[in-house]
Amino acid sequence: MPRSPAWTHDELLLACALVVENGWNELREGDLRVLDLSDLLRSLPIHQGAARTIPKFRSIGSVSRKTSDLASNHPAYVGTPTRGGRLDREMISAFIARPTEMLLAAAALRQGVGTGELYTIPPDPDELDEEGNSAVEGRLLARWALHRERNRGLRARKIAQATKLGRPLQCAVCDFDFGSAYGDLGVGYIEVHHQLPLHVSGLRETKLDDLAFLCANCHRMCHKSRAGESWRTPSALRTEMVKSASRPAPGREAPDA
Repeated sequence: MPRSPAWTHDELLLACALVVENGWNELREGDLRVLDLSDLLRSLPIHQGAARTIPKFRSIGSVSRKTSDLASNHPAYVGTPTRGGRLDREMISAFIARPTEMLLAAAALRQGVGTGELYTIPPDPDELDEEGNSAVEGRLLARWALHRERNRGLRARKIAQATKLGRPLQCAVCDFDFGSAYGDLGVGYIEVHHQLPLHVSGLRETKLDDLAFLCANCHRMCHKSRAGESWRTPSALRTEMVKSASRPAPGREAPDA
């Protein structure tokens, strides 16, 4: 009989949210919240239908055991922790460092499942970073965010608004202008980025002021994940660029004051 696949970031996000809401304590098999999470995990559009082919996939017992892993590997846990895994520890650290943000991310993921919207969005390679890892907040939320930003209607309306107001179509981070760089080929081209992530904005109609113009490079950097972080605002990315520019180049010493 095939074994259940390893837990993903999305699944651990939902499980750890329950543990946090339970005071960083495990949830037993008889807890209705465990039954609810088991049903939810079996319905997620990941693992290519494992729920249909593996009877014990994300069973009540396996969900309860995972809450034990997450609770007992917390640094403040008194006793012998269960084995757990690297992703468990990463998720625990993320919830300790950013509890409000992570709980909002779990709520947004549940909301996307509840509305059925996440089931209609196809996978996208840009959900993953260069190492093939998904963001701490979850691959499905990254998929959803990218899908929203590629809404051609929204992008066209944002560009039309800027044109009407006489504003340049240039990157909000690095000021790159496709028209200036590529002539007629680049005129009118720019990408858009939501200035608030899904877990902050929630499910609401996107306003044009929610969007920022970005070049392709800066857009990628706004979405690039790294330890404990998977999304950043254009202003935060600009700060990163300024900090980087102030550092001496490799192999060169900073000039004397």
